[in-house]
Amino acid sequence: MRLRHSLAAAAGAAVLILTVPGSAYAAEGDFSYTYIDSSGDEEQATLHDPANGECITLAEAAQEYTQPPAHSPRNRTDAFATVFTNADCSGDNFMLRPSTGGAGERLQLRSVVFS
Repeated sequence: MRLRHSLAAAAGAAVLILTVPGSAYAAEGDFSYTYIDSSGDEEQATLHDPANGECITLAEAAQEYTQPPAHSPRNRTDAFATVFTNADCSGDNFMLRPSTGGAGERLQLRSVVFS
């Protein structure tokens, strides 16, 4: 009897795991920002469907002493984006709303996390 209940519970858990959509773990949409490349030119970068709850350090702006910070973020995802002035989601932060959140070049960033 116990074995039957345990198997039923395990099967039910497996069904729940398999039916959870993959998008529950990612912010759907694009997050873009401007950065300065090694030649001194402004470039655009975009994160497509970034992971929720994981700190993302922007590779183009990660090194505080050798790279200028990125700026002008645009949050076109379905999640809140919290941008940070330092790598590893540290330093001052600012939250951008889902879908329409954005800021000008005065808002400088090196990392972001979505929630």
